Amino acid sequence: MMDMETVRKNVLAISGSTRKKSTNTYVIEWIKQLAHDQFEIEFFSQLDSLPHFNPDLDDENVPDLVAELRSKIDQADGVIICTPEYVFSLPGALKNALEWTVSTTVFSDKPVALITASGLGEKASEQLSLIMSTLGAHFDQQTQLLIQSARSKVDADSIDPSTRQHLAELINAFNDKITPKRPTF
Repeated sequence: MMDMETVRKNVLAISGSTRKKSTNTYVIEWIKQLAHDQFEIEFFSQLDSLPHFNPDLDDENVPDLVAELRSKIDQADGVIICTPEYVFSLPGALKNALEWTVSTTVFSDKPVALITASGLGEKASEQLSLIMSTLGAHFDQQTQLLIQSARSKVDADSIDPSTRQHLAELINAFNDKITPKRPTF
């Protein structure tokens, strides 16, 4: 039997940015490196391919990609969302994805880590927290992180020591909140 400490937890990661070389995607890549022994991270990379939310389509015949996103969230032990702030708000693509989950319970009691990596980011961080709370997600102050002036702290090849430490603390707090749905061997 495998010790619970050695079970890698199934985590879905979503970047709120659709940019190919996004600071937010780099943050997720750093989390993959820092938590490689704790998490098996799947990156949802089709945020920009989701159709615009339409309540008339939110029935038993939702678009395939929406059904796939909902299933990935539901099957994950936890979800990491890392987003920039655009015009003091969440990016439209991320807000759209979250709107497709409103009529479901996929985020109910789901452990989430919420990261805002942007220039300022305070408003986007507040909005993401409010939306995820409304969706019933499970998070607290230890599983939220605001990385201001993110481009000067994180890129594909480097991360500043303070940000690395904050990410490590978030990873540990997030790991403690997750109960794996399935063992990973």
